Amino acid sequence: VAAGFRHFQSLRSLKRDYGWIPTLLEEAENERMHLLVCLKMFKANFITRCLVVSAQMLMTPFLMLVYVVHPKAMHRFVGYLEETACHTYVNVIKHIETPGTKLNREWKDLAAPPIAIGYWRLPSDAKWVDTLKCIMADESHHRDVNHTFADMKGDDPNP
Repeated sequence: VAAGFRHFQSLRSLKRDYGWIPTLLEEAENERMHLLVCLKMFKANFITRCLVVSAQMLMTPFLMLVYVVHPKAMHRFVGYLEETACHTYVNVIKHIETPGTKLNREWKDLAAPPIAIGYWRLPSDAKWVDTLKCIMADESHHRDVNHTFADMKGDDPNP
């Protein structure tokens, strides 16, 4: 949402974007890969795919409106959302690595899906927990990027 908005704003105003667009596109691409990895890992069925499309159809217009009205608020919101994701992944990873837990029994030996092995350049014998650690690291980066953008003026250069 943010990359597209800034792209068209730059074209309309005939002004530079100060380097935000590539970062925002990289963030979106990485989030897309998280979704693809999870959908592939758990063999998403038709209902799950419909839920993903429905969520996109419902949330995109709302998020676009918020970004148009108050971009800093949207970046701050996404920063906090990513912070919550970090805590969630840390908790899941902890449970997978703790013997005797249900997640340990169910997921400790799950192989990482090929799409994750290729994307994060994991070893061929990587486990699902290794994938989750990569996703958690990405989410931590997304959190920092969005909080940084929330603190900046719209015409500040991308640090």
